[in-house]
Amino acid sequence: MIEDTIARLEATIKKIGAASFGKKAELLRLLATLRREVEQLSKTHAEQARSIAGFTEVAAHESLRRDKSPELRELSVTGLSLSVRGFEASHPELVESVNEICSLLSSIGI
Repeated sequence: MIEDTIARLEATIKKIGAASFGKKAELLRLLATLRREVEQLSKTHAEQARSIAGFTEVAAHESLRRDKSPELRELSVTGLSLSVRGFEASHPELVESVNEICSLLSSIGI
């Protein structure tokens, strides 16, 4: 399930136009880090890992969709941030990656 969610997200990001190549490359890099961290987290905290993967997919969808809704994008990014709360000490790279994804998705102008 988690791997499928991340694979769908990667496919969506790969469809971003060439004009946004830098943001596309950055999102894919962050997603690769997120994949590794979520796979590790899923071994001990499966439900939380699914939430993180799901909120990541929704946040990316809301940021990349044609008819953007700033309110939905903000809500999904907030959900993603909240989904990693409590893992700062045990999974700092996960939290850092999610924070970077949230910042990038919040500022994306695609």
